[in-house]
Amino acid sequence: MSAVMTERLVAFAQAARQAGHGTRGAIYAAACAELGLSRATLLRKIKEVAVTDNRKRRTDAGKTALTRDEAVMISATLMEATRKNGKRLYSVADAVEMLRANNEIDAGRLDEESGEWMPLSESTIIRALRGYGLHPDQLSQPAPVTELASLHPNHVWEIDASLCTLYYLSNGQHGLQVMDSSKFYKNKPKNLQRIASDRVWSYELTDHTSGWIYVEYVMGAESGENLCSVLINAMQERGGADVLHGVPHMLYLDPGSANTAAMTKNLCRSLGIDVVAHKAHNARATGQVEKARDIIERRFEPGLKFQPVHSLEELNAKAKLWRQHFNATAIHTRHGKSRSNVWMTITTQQLIKAPSVDVCRELAVAAPESRKVTPKLRVSFRGAEYDVSSVPGVMVGEKLMITRNPWRTDAAQVVLIGDDGHEYFHLVEEVRKNEYGFAQDAAVLGQNHKRHADTPAQTAAKQIEQIV
Repeated sequence: MSAVMTERLVAFAQAARQAGHGTRGAIYAAACAELGLSRATLLRKIKEVAVTDNRKRRTDAGKTALTRDEAVMISATLMEATRKNGKRLYSVADAVEMLRANNEIDAGRLDEESGEWMPLSESTIIRALRGYGLHPDQLSQPAPVTELASLHPNHVWEIDASLCTLYYLSNGQHGLQVMDSSKFYKNKPKNLQRIASDRVWSYELTDHTSGWIYVEYVMGAESGENLCSVLINAMQERGGADVLHGVPHMLYLDPGSANTAAMTKNLCRSLGIDVVAHKAHNARATGQVEKARDIIERRFEPGLKFQPVHSLEELNAKAKLWRQHFNATAIHTRHGKSRSNVWMTITTQQLIKAPSVDVCRELAVAAPESRKVTPKLRVSFRGAEYDVSSVPGVMVGEKLMITRNPWRTDAAQVVLIGDDGHEYFHLVEEVRKNEYGFAQDAAVLGQNHKRHADTPAQTAAKQIEQIV
């Protein structure tokens, strides 16, 4: 805009402000003729260059004739209609009309001059709902969240299963087929039911600290067997750029039946993994793994449409190549580094190597077994004897829950309950015996003498004896 144009616009704006009532139109018409502008363009340009006084705030600003109780009733009606089928059945006008017809709200005002009752307009009611913080758009916003941190790589892993957009056909067609949205959707349930057993599921596992994404595809459905298989594979050392491995300290997952199945509990109990299930219907708690599914859907699975995949093994091989490249190159927004670089900062103390696949599978199906304590303070387990004299509170004749040690063949683990209510393991050594069947550390007759410390039962018996 030229300086001359600006000067003339300011002059016309000043003349219009000083003009009497009914004469501004002539001034604007003259300005339009002189400057060759339409009236709308003239007024817009005057607004850009002219200095205007702040508009006086209305004395009744922020007040509304709609009471809070009425606003709550309208909001409840709108929210209830929204919840039932995922979309709003009622507009605000429809909800107000229905509630007025049922004499549940008034939503009106009295004209002070005429005494006439006048219904509030839809825009006024919407404004009042927002003023009270009761508009459905406000109520449907997610609740505030608290940021959760983890201490180091492998401190916390998150895992979840997703039904992906692929299915594996076993009806004569070869290869992995992408579902045709025109054939498979909610209004054609028979088509979905026909391929239910051939659907492909993906398990996404993430390391909370680094954000490292592990993905593996399985057939069938979400189950304890599939979850254990994926978790076992993820814990194994695979080499190369597929760096994530080891036993996590905590496994964070949803409270689904597969995730809380006996196999999952057995495996995690034996490896000392603390399993934490978030509250039901709170998927945001495991938001990182939900985001991992979104990344996989956008950055890996679309490419499968353009390359043939003939088997589940081939699909997982492609997934392995993708996750190695993605984790090594993509920059994470939280720490500003690649996921692999951050995971590699794990220390030797923090990295717990996982047992072999065979041992892990055995742990998944082997629950702790109850064993009776003998007078020698030993228990029999898996064809050997173990010394349980070091177990806190052990007593002859009582029973202990024993499980195998995943990392040592010459030791077992006693499952105990700590003061915090959580399970923990107490390591017990196998009793080594000589060629005659005696324990190697047994006291030799005539040479030395050994005795166990008093058990709680012995201590109590002595106290009772003193009283008697």
